[in-house]
Amino acid sequence: MPGQDITRLPNRLCRLLPLFTLVIWASAQASVAPPAFGQTSVTNPQDGGQAGAPAANPPQNKNAPNDPAASQSKSDSNLSDQGVFVFKKDVDEVLLHATVIDDKQRIVTNLNRGDFTVLEDGKPQSIVSFRHEDIPVSMGIVIDNSGSMREKRAKVNQAALNLVRSSNPRDEVFVVNFNDEYYLDQDFTNDLLKLKEALEKIDARGGTALYDAVVASADHLKRDARLDKKVLFVVTDGEDNASNESLEQAVRRLQDENGPQVYTIGILGDEEHPKRAKRALEIIAQRTGGIAFFPRTLDEVDEISRTIAHDIRNQYTIGYKPTNPRGTGGFRLVHVEAKAKGHGKMTVRTKTGYYAGAETASAASK
Repeated sequence: MPGQDITRLPNRLCRLLPLFTLVIWASAQASVAPPAFGQTSVTNPQDGGQAGAPAANPPQNKNAPNDPAASQSKSDSNLSDQGVFVFKKDVDEVLLHATVIDDKQRIVTNLNRGDFTVLEDGKPQSIVSFRHEDIPVSMGIVIDNSGSMREKRAKVNQAALNLVRSSNPRDEVFVVNFNDEYYLDQDFTNDLLKLKEALEKIDARGGTALYDAVVASADHLKRDARLDKKVLFVVTDGEDNASNESLEQAVRRLQDENGPQVYTIGILGDEEHPKRAKRALEIIAQRTGGIAFFPRTLDEVDEISRTIAHDIRNQYTIGYKPTNPRGTGGFRLVHVEAKAKGHGKMTVRTKTGYYAGAETASAASK
């Protein structure tokens, strides 16, 4: 009926037009693919190209009842309509998650705002927010799945699960297994059964693309995490030998303004180049405010995972507004000191710096 006025169409057809419009709109929406995990589209041959494929991007299920949520002081945070923990901070505020250690290597938990001094590029900064609370985190568990890990995975998997059990129950966690490729085998959840199933997707073969897996996991945290505090838990037994990223590039990407703290466990044993592998894990952890562990036996890994959980849950959150405008970009060195009566010498562990404003870490790495 070309050219016929729509007002003269039969009543039944007119009633169907809104339905046709809805179907067309829904089809268009379904054709828009969500962003893929990391930068590489790969599939897991163990699962017939389905499970473990980063490009498949598992559903986020952001409105699920078990979404992370936590109550904080009303001035700093609240809950969204969906029950998701929301951290309120000024857009110009830099947040530091810091652990304080005394001279006997014990965590100090009774300090106040006035006990801290924050320096950026050597200049004192005014602290505008301060908390010492166990706030939930977005965490990525990144586990080496190369051939040399085959006999180690059972104990490593148990340690990873115990890390989750010992952490804040409102954390959101994802699992990445990697060899010469990396696989998002479970997206954000706090369901232990789902995490266990993802960790058990073992296809121990190939090389070790550690840097690529860490960078992709950090990007996933930056893009899709709902919580401000971010952590990566990385376990490997060897030196990177398959990444496109270099160690320097990986560290730069991790030093984004809201980048994660990285805790590393190196089960190096008879690794051919243990010094080089150890140095890489130490640099990644130290630059981001985490810790590098090197257990003498596999049995120590579980206790280390509990130590990491304790460390994460006993940190201070310190916020400041840089005196140097962030829009100028560039890398900023950060140093935090703590002094208080009744305490001896204390060491504050947090990230050593960040890329600000216009010059992001990802841009600097190119």
